[in-house]
Amino acid sequence: MNELNRRAEALITLHETPSVGWKSVRKAVESGQWPDYERFKPEAWISSVGLKPEQALALTNAFSTVDPVRRRLQACERGISYLTYFDDDYPELLRESPQPPWVLYLIGRAELLRRHAIAIVGTRGPTSYGRKTASSLAEGLSERGVTVVSGLARGIDALAHEGALNGAGSTIAVLGTPVDRVYPAENRLLYQRIASQGLIVSEVPPNTPFHPGLFPQRNRIIAGLSHGTVVVEAAERSGSLITADQALDMSRDVFAVPGPVSSPKSAGTNGLIRQGAKLVASVQDILEEYEGLFDFGRTASPDKAGTAVEADVALDENEALIYRFLREEARTTDELHELSGFPFGLLHSVLINLTIKRKIEQHPGSIYSVL
Repeated sequence: MNELNRRAEALITLHETPSVGWKSVRKAVESGQWPDYERFKPEAWISSVGLKPEQALALTNAFSTVDPVRRRLQACERGISYLTYFDDDYPELLRESPQPPWVLYLIGRAELLRRHAIAIVGTRGPTSYGRKTASSLAEGLSERGVTVVSGLARGIDALAHEGALNGAGSTIAVLGTPVDRVYPAENRLLYQRIASQGLIVSEVPPNTPFHPGLFPQRNRIIAGLSHGTVVVEAAERSGSLITADQALDMSRDVFAVPGPVSSPKSAGTNGLIRQGAKLVASVQDILEEYEGLFDFGRTASPDKAGTAVEADVALDENEALIYRFLREEARTTDELHELSGFPFGLLHSVLINLTIKRKIEQHPGSIYSVL
């Protein structure tokens, strides 16, 4: 095993040892005694690295029992790859952040980590306005080759991922669980699409028990991977504002979508704008900040409306009507009932047919949108 591989494997062991946190790993990194760590006794961990006795015992046991080759093989069998802070492919933007993850676990297209990225985050319970805006912004960015980063939460995160999957930039989902564990369960199909067409990322070691405290930690990775963070609908105490604050701490751009002053879900975004975040009304408001930095490339057909009209040819009259309503914006079953005047039995039949024909998809809360 060469020196680089030795350091990487030792770093993974440090990272995966319970009770050894980020700051303790940093002490070992700064000490730099990589060839010796696998032979260290507890006293050496305490005196040479400055760790606590319980951490020293845990690391002595870990380095004496872990087989790095077997660990890699087991991860490979589950479709998981490793990326450590020492690897050349580690994202430079993330490396520049105040607390870069020592180890990232990946499923999917690792090359997306080397592309220009923008984060889109927001409330878990968006309005129709927020749903349409998040999806549109994500798809527009992805069409121009920009990768969209978010956290696979329900609501704005999921809509951002879905929109981005329609373009060349694709999407990166940063999890607060192990990379092969889906949370929330309702996003399983979306997770599978991202694993196939995008990238799943986590710093949480495999087999780590579920813990809500891990989710705030992933926010710094979302911000760290991105040139800027767009917030679409957030209440005054929304977790999305934490991501925005972390982006500011990293000297990254923060964008916010304005909303009605009467809407609690827009209180956070309107507040960001008052504090100096750039107001976003279109994709161009984001892209113009990076002219000369991003290599924009449009891969989608410029005549999307024409494509959609042609797609209507395969639909009957009732299906075409509902499809046109959903092309305008995502809508609930009740909204479609009111707009179309269809009896609920007929409406449900039409929605099922459109879903089977891969024209629309259903989201939690009986909300439908076009694919």
